Amino acid sequence: MPCALAQTALPTLGDGAEITTSAERKLGDSIIRELYRDPDYIDDAVLNEYVQGLFRSLVQAAKARGELSSELEERFAWDILLGRDRTVNAFALPGGYFGVHLGLIAVVGTRDELASVLAHELSHVTQRHIARLIAQQGRQTPLMLGAMILGALAASRSPDAAQALMVGGQALAVQNQLNFSRDMEREADRVGYGLMAPAGFAPQGFVSMFDKLQQANRINDNGSWPYLRSHPLTTQRIADMHSRVGSDAAKPAPATLEHVMMSARARVLMRPGVDAWRQWVAEPQDAGFAARPVAQRVAARYAAALSALQLQDMDAARKALRGLQADVQGDAAGARQARLLGAEVELAAGQPQAALAYLDEADAQAAARPEMLLRTQALLRTGRAAEMTGTLQTWVATHPRDAGAWQALSQAWQQQNQPLRAVRADAEAQVARYDYAAAVDRFKAGQDMARRGGAGFDYIEASIIDTRLRAVQSLLKEQAAER
Repeated sequence: MPCALAQTALPTLGDGAEITTSAERKLGDSIIRELYRDPDYIDDAVLNEYVQGLFRSLVQAAKARGELSSELEERFAWDILLGRDRTVNAFALPGGYFGVHLGLIAVVGTRDELASVLAHELSHVTQRHIARLIAQQGRQTPLMLGAMILGALAASRSPDAAQALMVGGQALAVQNQLNFSRDMEREADRVGYGLMAPAGFAPQGFVSMFDKLQQANRINDNGSWPYLRSHPLTTQRIADMHSRVGSDAAKPAPATLEHVMMSARARVLMRPGVDAWRQWVAEPQDAGFAARPVAQRVAARYAAALSALQLQDMDAARKALRGLQADVQGDAAGARQARLLGAEVELAAGQPQAALAYLDEADAQAAARPEMLLRTQALLRTGRAAEMTGTLQTWVATHPRDAGAWQALSQAWQQQNQPLRAVRADAEAQVARYDYAAAVDRFKAGQDMARRGGAGFDYIEASIIDTRLRAVQSLLKEQAAER
């Protein structure tokens, strides 16, 4: 690994001073608002926690190494959105937002390979590469820049869909806007590689991911690897990464059971179709299945159980789950994922008490997000959602942009006959996804409800709604002014 002195001797590519961090964040907010509305957007608590956990480790490593300034850390979002898209892609956006397609999670062999992609994308942001590219288009308005970026993202999936956002001469501007220079790509490789070991990942994951991308580049030209178009590999980049690891480097660590389960989850949630789900349900019945390595069995059984859930075949789901639980015994992370899947299966089967039996109450009360949200759904169905309101309130106080948690809290308040609090929580869920117009409508509905008063009227909540309405109306005016 290169020492810090060697890194500081390398040339800088510019600090993006032409655009402020505040302006870049606003641009990112405008783009992400549209991505929240994309039908492919998925808020899957289990996958989100896994990917965000890897990403947070990298962000902390960047901070510790001085790659992430305190200003950037404070002003940017540092948030990842997942998309159901089957293509192998990940991308950085202005303002510290990142997109990851389930197709990428489905094909990476280890957590280290996935971390290498996240580290590379993170480094594009910490090194202000996006700000520099935006500055090159300084004559364009933020709205046009946002539209061009959205158009390029649409083009990565469907050239036809892209025409709605990007036509004529803007196409060239988009390419100039999003395609990082070779120097930027090399710097993102170098800085990202340096984050791996401090963040707890094997640096060899960078090399194995490069090798996988290189192989795909040679044999696959059908558009399913858009990452290769936006981040083209060069022989120099590949050779540089191999030289950093060295010939005597340790072999990459094998995939953890948790990772193969998350990869299987991504494959199933990409909605590959009924035929694929049926094939995965049947796979554990193949001759010789029991002789496969444990990681392969775990991946197959997880996919079988989750696929059976999609097909609403609860008997098959439970059967695959029993085999999965046996295979992950002794692996704490794997056993936890099996319990979460068990709770999902029982909730889908209409058995909330059985779902609760899978959930560890201590984890739920400690506000581990998947357990918290699953337990809330189970308790809602048993009329006991009040048990989770304290945990949910604590969570949204520290995670105010978690729309899913706000919506769960809204449901919990509604069940307790607290409609004013329920409306306010629903409004905050809209704020979290930058849908300020919808949030204003919900806050106004809360005001109307408060004016009617009645027994048990909550004056404090009514005051909060008034304050929040004024604040969000101001945000809505700013949003309109930017258009």
